[in-house]
Amino acid sequence: QVQLVESGGGLVQPGGSLRLSCAASGSIVSINHMGWYRQGPGGQRELVARIFSEGSTVYADSVKGRFTISLDNAKNTVYLQMDSLKLDDTAVYYCNGQFQVVYSYEDYWGRGTRVTVSS
Repeated sequence: QVQLVESGGGLVQPGGSLRLSCAASGSIVSINHMGWYRQGPGGQRELVARIFSEGSTVYADSVKGRFTISLDNAKNTVYLQMDSLKLDDTAVYYCNGQFQVVYSYEDYWGRGTRVTVSS
């Protein structure tokens, strides 16, 4: 089993910055990819950013140029640097990852961390 623990959420003013962290622990053989999803009030969960173990990244159009995802393979930790935050970025952010666990690849989710952008 794999556990994902997020940290770094909070309240920030428009234009401000936050950095989210997600540490994975457990029976991890290797990481395929890790990333972040978010779910705003009344909305569906959507992909924000994903990073693969070799370094390639995927971003939602709404966050390109403002958010940066990075992965520390040695620490099994993914980060999301969020700059120029907007009111629409308000959401619960969930860490997600796909890991090789013994003989198969499995997906895991964190419990979420709340980000509120408000003046």
